[in-house]
Amino acid sequence: MHHNLAPTTHIAQAGAPRPSALLARLARAARLSGPCLLLLLAACGTYQPGGLEIDRSIQAKSQNSRVEFIVLHYTSSDNAKSLKVLSQLNVSSHYLLTNDSTPRLYQLVDENRRAWHAGVSEWQGRTDMNSGSIGVEIVNQGRSGNDWEPYTPAQIAMLTTLLQDIIQRHQIKSLNIVGHSDIAPQRKIDPGPLFPWKQLAQQGIGRWYDEAKAQEYEQDFLLKGLPNMIWTQKELQRAGYKIPQNGLLDKASKNVIAAFQMHYRPALHDGIPDAQTLAILKALP
Repeated sequence: MHHNLAPTTHIAQAGAPRPSALLARLARAARLSGPCLLLLLAACGTYQPGGLEIDRSIQAKSQNSRVEFIVLHYTSSDNAKSLKVLSQLNVSSHYLLTNDSTPRLYQLVDENRRAWHAGVSEWQGRTDMNSGSIGVEIVNQGRSGNDWEPYTPAQIAMLTTLLQDIIQRHQIKSLNIVGHSDIAPQRKIDPGPLFPWKQLAQQGIGRWYDEAKAQEYEQDFLLKGLPNMIWTQKELQRAGYKIPQNGLLDKASKNVIAAFQMHYRPALHDGIPDAQTLAILKALP
């Protein structure tokens, strides 16, 4: 495995062993089988397209990872169904984190390949989110009536380790660690209001607002009045959300505000742009 995860984090691979694991087994055999097998191992370790000899000894400085975003989801189902749906149907994610007492972490799609998890979505003006993101699904039933299932401490601990590793390897910006509801607020509500965004931000994962400034802005709004919808829509667009720029508190705008509230003010996510919501928005970097 090429991941530098902490030893306590176990990633289960769905399907056959990865090539790196196979090569490691061959390497062990090579030590016992002599030079001939070592030559075979060297030959199969580097892919030569069409049999061409390619010199890879020089690597360009001007390059970076194709991965720019992490999108977090809940599955709305149990472990078995989540694994079946994400590995056998027309939807997938790079990682699946179960809700066992000791969670199991599956990697279902290699990070270098495109998983089908984001759907119709947009963030910071980017629309093809599947092509530039890593999708992480967490087993959680989500909403049942007015109740939401909480995430377990074990899930969040393992998720934290995974995300810190992905962020470090791909140099992902804080504002690009998002929920499905952030990038598709007209149709998605996961990972829901019980997802611990603030706790993760305290571990260096994702964006959070300046709470002291938010309190000051809230008092100012209560004294002087709230900004209008034109300001609100522009600020939400600045924050990354796709939202109409029409100055109206229409259904689409309410859905975006509710998604923002679930992320930053989960205690009340009614889609109403009240003083506290707008103060948090203004205090968001």
